[in-house]
Amino acid sequence: MVAVPTHVAPGEHVPTADQRVVLHNVPWAHYEAHLELRGEKGTPRLTYLDGELEIMSPSRDHERVKSYLGRLVEAYAFERGIDLSPYGQWTLRAGPKQSGLEPDECYILGDQDRDVPDLAIEVIWTSGGMDKLEAYRRLQVPEVWFWKDDVITVHALRDDAYETRARSVCLPGLDFDVMLPLLDKPTAMQAVRTFRALLTKP
Repeated sequence: MVAVPTHVAPGEHVPTADQRVVLHNVPWAHYEAHLELRGEKGTPRLTYLDGELEIMSPSRDHERVKSYLGRLVEAYAFERGIDLSPYGQWTLRAGPKQSGLEPDECYILGDQDRDVPDLAIEVIWTSGGMDKLEAYRRLQVPEVWFWKDDVITVHALRDDAYETRARSVCLPGLDFDVMLPLLDKPTAMQAVRTFRALLTKP
């Protein structure tokens, strides 16, 4: 859980927690009804696994981190000539597998005719919630990143199970030690400009 200070200097930003509710014994049809009621809006985010339904409204800080990460991944792909397309919070679901969720960001590399993204990114801003990695495994998403406390953990699917990797399989040349400090830049454009300069540096 994110700790919120009791004394804050004027003008200082206070980190906020995600708002999350988990409902139990929810039929799959009710999950689909929630998706229909929400429509095309980005929130709340819905995750379903084996009868549990998580309804989550991300905080400002959650959204900031996921947006910065997305722009930096796209900047890396641009500079390295990698064919990559973003699909945002694509709703991934499979009723027979009792699994459905929406990544913070996701991407397809190369041929775009896929049923699931090659790479999904999740920001863990507030502790708790459901086993999203199991949901991704059932949906057979090849690679998932979890960002938490300024660290990215890479999970690559192999033989129907995820292995933890030090580097991305989709983007093996991407150095997280170079990218992650840029999340502290005041604006996303400053982060992108700095990253592109570092990538093109001789």
